[in-house]
Amino acid sequence: MYKIGVIGDRESVLGFKAVGLDVFPCDSSEEAKKVLNKVVKDDYAIIYVTEQLYQDMTEEASEYIDRKLPAIIPVPSKDGTLGIGVQGVKKSVERAVGADILFGGE
Repeated sequence: MYKIGVIGDRESVLGFKAVGLDVFPCDSSEEAKKVLNKVVKDDYAIIYVTEQLYQDMTEEASEYIDRKLPAIIPVPSKDGTLGIGVQGVKKSVERAVGADILFGGE
């Protein structure tokens, strides 16, 4: 059975544990990169990463962008959003449809 994991700072990820997700608290992007490399080999279908850590891990995450699994999804942290997740959705829709149908070219 596939699993769902969350990588991010302790305060941002502990709430996900309450709903049954596996959490991986990290204090730095370097630590998060190591955790990501370990987690992708461990039957995780979805790996959420807080945007603050994700912004320094785009190279590592891009290795998995065209693979079926795992889906690596940036999410806001306790500090709010950086807009990375929304930009990712926008790019995915543009690749699939061939045009920006969500934001009208903004």
